Amino acid sequence: MLAQDAQGNLSGSCTTSGMGFKMRGRLGDSPLIGSGLFVDNAVGAAAATGQGEDVIRIAGSHTVVELMRQGLSPTAACKAAVERIARIKGDKAREIQVCFIAINNQGQHGAFALQKGFSYALCTSENQQQLVQSGYLLK
Repeated sequence: MLAQDAQGNLSGSCTTSGMGFKMRGRLGDSPLIGSGLFVDNAVGAAAATGQGEDVIRIAGSHTVVELMRQGLSPTAACKAAVERIARIKGDKAREIQVCFIAINNQGQHGAFALQKGFSYALCTSENQQQLVQSGYLLK
């Protein structure tokens, strides 16, 4: 979850899927700063879901925020991070799912996924019931 308050302050939270699908001894991306979640009030915020090991590999949420710092939109930054994971994984990218959501300090939001099927809820003061489909890389 990512949020921006009326004063423009950003915040975020993320959770792990729990023990259900974890291999013994596995550490997910949620507890690692910059992987599952990263917030920089001067730039933006990002969160990840999907194959945590691959998000960790690129410090995914931090990467998205840094790409926004360089001028990319939230969607373009999420897409660039997904593309980086796809390059690393090669053909095995078809076997996983990784998704990022982001918001910049101007309130622009976006998301991008490796595979089709990722959507996110958007709540604004004007409309509290929006469901937004993200773009995706692999067809």
